[in-house]
Amino acid sequence: MSQLDPYGNQTPNRTPDPWVPDPWMDQPDREPAGDWPPRNGRVDGPYTGSGDLSYSESEAETAAYPQVRRRQQPPAEPEPEPVRPRRPGPGKRRATGRAGRNLPAAIGVGVTLGAVVIASLFVWRPAFLAVIVIALGVAIWEMSRAVRAVGAHPPAVPLAAGGLVTIGMAWYAGEDALLLGFVVTLLATLVWRLADGLSGYGRDAAAATLIAVYVPFLGGFAALLAEPDDGARRVIVTLAAVVLSDTGGYVAGVFFGKHPMAPTISPKKSWEGLAGSLVATAVGSAILLFVLLDVEPWWGAVFGLALSVVSVLGDLTESMLKRDLGIKDMSNLLPGHGGLMDRLDSILFALPAAYLLLAIFT
Repeated sequence: MSQLDPYGNQTPNRTPDPWVPDPWMDQPDREPAGDWPPRNGRVDGPYTGSGDLSYSESEAETAAYPQVRRRQQPPAEPEPEPVRPRRPGPGKRRATGRAGRNLPAAIGVGVTLGAVVIASLFVWRPAFLAVIVIALGVAIWEMSRAVRAVGAHPPAVPLAAGGLVTIGMAWYAGEDALLLGFVVTLLATLVWRLADGLSGYGRDAAAATLIAVYVPFLGGFAALLAEPDDGARRVIVTLAAVVLSDTGGYVAGVFFGKHPMAPTISPKKSWEGLAGSLVATAVGSAILLFVLLDVEPWWGAVFGLALSVVSVLGDLTESMLKRDLGIKDMSNLLPGHGGLMDRLDSILFALPAAYLLLAIFT
């Protein structure tokens, strides 16, 4: 019989060969001595039993070995350099005040608006009505656009149309017409909104009421101020008081402001700035009312103090409104100021107070 070898070939069946000694055993000089394998695990050459397993090879023998190519690690990406804000080059740097305003733009826009108002008052009186209509129309648009940040959608068409009619009625018919126009505007706006269904009606109605009171109703007192024969001078002293309050508060707050007045509403306003507003408005109004309207300086100072307080309240009211809406400015229509509503906030609160006080003092 035959059997298969490990490679699958048939071989004759025979007894295994007797044990043949290992050829290495016949060479005593190649026989390892001592402990085997070596304890330190290095086998770089024949072990001599001396305990020194170091074995130096020639450079030719080393070069004959195949070189093991190590796996290249991808180079580490360099860390991005921090982005530094670019400084404007010569001629492009904005002159920004410590309170965050672009002072040249703010002064230029303020002077331009003041010149338009003065020219409309003293050159042709009906032009002042056009200035009021345009200004309050833009303010209504800005407010209607701003409240959309909280999901409110007051109907802008009846608000704008009714507001402009209200101002015209106040110009030609006085206080009663102003109140009537406001009520009609508000009712028309609420009815108009019903056409879109009841979903979100309460939110839209509240926003429409706020805009109707804030802009056309308070702004209509500008028309009442300009109605008398000395109406142009009444408007001038009212706007001057608001400007003095804003300027005095700005200067005092920048140089002396350390104690915030309403940090959660307007962090930049300070009690030192309020003191500057009161002083500047009281002194300036005492002089202006005495020169232009022949009012005693004491009453002029009272007029200035009252308008300074209501101007600051108007500014804080709009700041609180903008904070609730999550916006910085009502728009970017006026460089250095923001939106037109950002300039009218103090004036709108000052107009009713000025109208009532001047009716008493004059």
